[in-house]
Amino acid sequence: MRDVDTDQRTKTKTESKTERPRLHKVILLNDDYTPREFVILVLRAVFKMGDDEAYRVMATAHTKGSCVVAVYTRDIAETKATEATDLGREHGHPLMFTTEPEE
Repeated sequence: MRDVDTDQRTKTKTESKTERPRLHKVILLNDDYTPREFVILVLRAVFKMGDDEAYRVMATAHTKGSCVVAVYTRDIAETKATEATDLGREHGHPLMFTTEPEE
């Protein structure tokens, strides 16, 4: 007769948790040269804002020096910031958008 091995092995099941991607803020930096109307136009075109929201964001950046425009995943935030900044450059304005990680 054979001895039956009663050694039971513990099976561990590892679950991989997928973390949410870290979000990044798109920030509008104020400058004293880009016309307010142009800033509003860019906010409407790139960030799909309505007139009132675009005006509020522009006015906040104008009075405080900068304003968070929107929050996206890193790739989208960088793409939108670049698109908006490039649109300003194409029209001869020093309009600047930047990104930074959300805390």
